[in-house]
Amino acid sequence: MKKVGLTGGIGSGKSTVAQALARAGYPVVDADQIAHDIVEPGQPALGALAEAFGPEIINPDGSLHRAALAQRAFAAAEQTELLNGIMHPRIEAETARRFAEAERAGESVVIYDMPLLVDKGLHRGMDMTVVVDAEPDIRVERLRGRGIEEADARRRMAAQINDAARREAADVLLDNNGTLEELEEQVAALVERLSALS
Repeated sequence: MKKVGLTGGIGSGKSTVAQALARAGYPVVDADQIAHDIVEPGQPALGALAEAFGPEIINPDGSLHRAALAQRAFAAAEQTELLNGIMHPRIEAETARRFAEAERAGESVVIYDMPLLVDKGLHRGMDMTVVVDAEPDIRVERLRGRGIEEADARRRMAAQINDAARREAADVLLDNNGTLEELEEQVAALVERLSALS
């Protein structure tokens, strides 16, 4: 089974590409979704977080109070390390489980939708790396359209690896500075490449 890493900076349109690839029939292992799934009520990670950061991070309905967790987890470097120590091994284990599930199902190509693919060096373990690229100002406009303030959008972008490093890691670079139709044409060409990969 071939693993195709899909990444891009915040606001680049990576999720749009992931959805298009899923519609084309490729299973998508979504890192952000896994991070959400493992802190659902009843999951061991939620208990571990409450133990580390206090019961106040749990809402009355038993779900995670994300803002309360963020306030505590990002207050100091050692707190962030504590959060990462709880989350990352569980995310990695669930990611591996989903890859294995896709392989058992006989899938020949699986898409790994991972925002920090290049930041964490995970692209080196992929058979192909696809990077969705867009100019910073275009990305800021898209994020503002989602209700994110410009300063916050630029802060989030600055926290990620720079665009040049991401582009350098790409086997396939999708230019998303234009229209949705132009992006869809590039995705169609990518699908053809993926069918040759399997």
